[in-house]
Amino acid sequence: MAVSTGRPKLKTAFKKARTIAPLYTSGAVAITLDGTRLVTCVAEEILLTDVESGVEICRFVGDTQPINSLCISPSASHLLVFTSSLSLRIYELPDSKEPLKKRVPPIRVVGRAHEAPVHVCKVDPTSTYLASGSADGVVKVWDIVRGYVTHVFKGHGGVVSALTFNYPQDASSVTQENRTMHLITASVDTRIRVFNLTEGASTSSGGGKPEAVLEGHVSVPRGLDVSADGRWLVSGGRDSVVLIWDLLSKSSSASSAKPKKPTRKTPALTPSLIKTIPILERVEAVGFLREEEDVGRSQSDLGKLKFYTGGEKGVIKLWDGKTGEVTQSFGQENVVASEEMEEQRQIMNILYLPSTSTVVSVHADQNIIFHSLLDGSLSRQLIGYNDEIVDATFLSYRKESSLSPEQDSHIAFASNSSLVRVYSTQNLDARLLEGHSEIVLALDHSPDGSLLVSGSKDKSARIWAPLATDSDTSASSWGYGCVGICEGHAESVGAVAMARGGDSLKFMFTGSQDRTIKMWDLSGIPSQAAESSAVIRCKSLTTHKAHEKDINSLDVSPNDRFLVSGSQDRMAKIFEIQYTIGSGGSVRGELKLIGTCKGHKRGVWTARFGKAERVLATGSGDKTVKLWSLDDYSCLRTFEGHTNSVLRVDFLNAGLQLVSAGSDGLVKLWNIREEDCVTTLDNHEDKVWALAVGSDERTIVSGAADSVVTFWEDCTEEDEAEKETKRTELALKDQDFMNYVALHDYKRAIQLALAMSQPGRLLSMFKDVAASEDGDETLTGNAAVDEVIQTLGGSDLAKLLRYLRDWNTNAKTSAVAQRVLFTIVKLRSAEDVIQAFGDETTEKTFADGEDALPSDGPGTGRTALKELIDALIPYSERHLSRMERLVQESYVVDYILGEMDDGMFDGDLFGDDVMDVDSVTIGVA
Repeated sequence: MAVSTGRPKLKTAFKKARTIAPLYTSGAVAITLDGTRLVTCVAEEILLTDVESGVEICRFVGDTQPINSLCISPSASHLLVFTSSLSLRIYELPDSKEPLKKRVPPIRVVGRAHEAPVHVCKVDPTSTYLASGSADGVVKVWDIVRGYVTHVFKGHGGVVSALTFNYPQDASSVTQENRTMHLITASVDTRIRVFNLTEGASTSSGGGKPEAVLEGHVSVPRGLDVSADGRWLVSGGRDSVVLIWDLLSKSSSASSAKPKKPTRKTPALTPSLIKTIPILERVEAVGFLREEEDVGRSQSDLGKLKFYTGGEKGVIKLWDGKTGEVTQSFGQENVVASEEMEEQRQIMNILYLPSTSTVVSVHADQNIIFHSLLDGSLSRQLIGYNDEIVDATFLSYRKESSLSPEQDSHIAFASNSSLVRVYSTQNLDARLLEGHSEIVLALDHSPDGSLLVSGSKDKSARIWAPLATDSDTSASSWGYGCVGICEGHAESVGAVAMARGGDSLKFMFTGSQDRTIKMWDLSGIPSQAAESSAVIRCKSLTTHKAHEKDINSLDVSPNDRFLVSGSQDRMAKIFEIQYTIGSGGSVRGELKLIGTCKGHKRGVWTARFGKAERVLATGSGDKTVKLWSLDDYSCLRTFEGHTNSVLRVDFLNAGLQLVSAGSDGLVKLWNIREEDCVTTLDNHEDKVWALAVGSDERTIVSGAADSVVTFWEDCTEEDEAEKETKRTELALKDQDFMNYVALHDYKRAIQLALAMSQPGRLLSMFKDVAASEDGDETLTGNAAVDEVIQTLGGSDLAKLLRYLRDWNTNAKTSAVAQRVLFTIVKLRSAEDVIQAFGDETTEKTFADGEDALPSDGPGTGRTALKELIDALIPYSERHLSRMERLVQESYVVDYILGEMDDGMFDGDLFGDDVMDVDSVTIGVA
């Protein structure tokens, strides 16, 4: 019985489990009414994302031009996109929640939908018509399914800034005249126009007249919406006011509206301005809130109207339509923020989802935030763009109801921003931690992973704790708040490290560009953040001048006895930590230098203690990782393989392996004992600054300057099981092949060898068949083999011909290749061979899930056959010339032997054989 040594098994393979890639950079955003799928723009790309999981479902085939506007039909069946090329592209929205490999092509493309860029578009409630407004003041209405224009409205006096349809769905609560579909538009001339689509002008008449023109705004209206009963219209603009209009007013005394001539069928609308509400900020989005109990209410009941606004202050506000007062707000106004920050946080658009009582705000800083109207909580936040990822660390979120935190439930990132990003590892729901005034450079976590510390260019470090939430709050509500701040450095804080041992907080270290290391007392830091509690200012226990250049990295040993620092001065220094608690609760802390690791030729970017043994690993700008002994501070091993600076390093697998990340965009896994690279993980196109290893060491997270975060999961066992399965199958197939050959079942033998892609076995079999030739009339040496070649399937025949091409390049195997080739040429027609290559291409295309190639394309049979013949002819000519040369030389030998033996052999010994070889060679060629 084997005795287990307890030694961990080496990890040899990691697979890409998921990525956090740019989700939204700028432009339009649309979401399905059920709130499950989100459409965003990343540069010129259009992405469809599953909101619940945060996983990208698919991308759409674009025209490499920026997206001007897009919208989704209420039925979630179609996506409609207008690009800078002035084209309209209509896509069918896929129902699948699983990621699709192929890009979704458009079902219809209108080459020149407008004469100017289209900045607003909207689909009517029945998902039948699309309205689009362009920069030249033209509005067009399209039939989505049939793809033609139904109406054209001109004369808007400039860019069309907002659109909405008025078509009440509840027929019982409205008059018959109001069942007419209207289109309401707004433009930069500050006017709002109401068009009747049922009786409006068609394309042929060149533009219809509005039923009413509403004048009340003094700046561009940016938002329009109509109440559920079709009576009330709300409009908001950059003049910082919201206007409420009564669309069914029959009073002609309203000076704000210009009524048009009535038609025979329906009287003209004479909308009147009911209320003007000052918002005190530029309004970018406005809309009515629709509640179920409000449908069917009295049309004259203005008091139950509620609407939302969003604009430059970055806050969603809910308003009472009657009193004109704010009833609720979502988000916080940052009064002291800089003007640049204010521009970044402003709301560009608001998407309202009545079915889930959710409002979604799209901000200028590429964040998409979901607010629940039921409990007022922030239910989900999607970060559109992370910029350059510079550090990462896992967190274990502690809930009030649980005694211990959930391991690796969240992960924090520092990017090229003053905001710390914290993601849920389950569904990529994110939060932004505000507090630093400049870019965050470094992150670390407490021993249990519940607290987060961040170091920034603003010369300070902050400690973050989970927010204390009520038990009745929504389960999706979570966040972090600042509980402590460490100030005192003269330059940027580029490295932070918290104590590793114990459950209670004791101390932490910060390393700065001012070349000093500070030790901070954390004994008074709370484990949870409360909204009302003040931020604690931490006390500095000691300040140590450590290096001659910037400090890049800090790490504390697992037993909290040592600290290592890595610097641009090419050294790593080890300090002994002296931490004592006095009788009165006073805390003392000191650092004592005990060793220096010298040997790197460039600056040390990272330094980490081993988790199990007394060793230390450092990564440097000299492209190497070095392993150091903590006993005599000598270099034990040097790992070479990166082609650029090593920026991060960490230990894995009880100290048996190392993982490193570098400026070459690669993550490498090393075997320490063998000093070799086990595997290389490649999914980045720029410097990999961030590296985090999960507590179970099965997950590695890498973040790079290309804004991509990759989750790598250990798949060593799966790979080994798959390899073992393949080895077993191969052994069984090998045995089957030998059995078929022994039984002279050449058909199955050839098919099996082709299926296993083993040309060597085929070559041996053809040699054996030729050596044991059983008749003069066979081409290959065996009639059964001739029959197999004559009936071989299309793709198998193409594969055999490719093997022959390879065999023909070698003089030792060329005879077999020429013999089998001669058999194919004799038994199969040229059309069969062409069809064989065509079948092979078709099978490959089908397996890859791609569209079929054109019949005359580069991947069809004729092209492939031409390439094969071009490869066969030069070598065949070379073999023919070699055989002819051998024949000529054989005549000389025959002559010499005849002269030596006085004609004893009469020239018959070699002549016939040589001539036979010559004829066979010439015949095959």
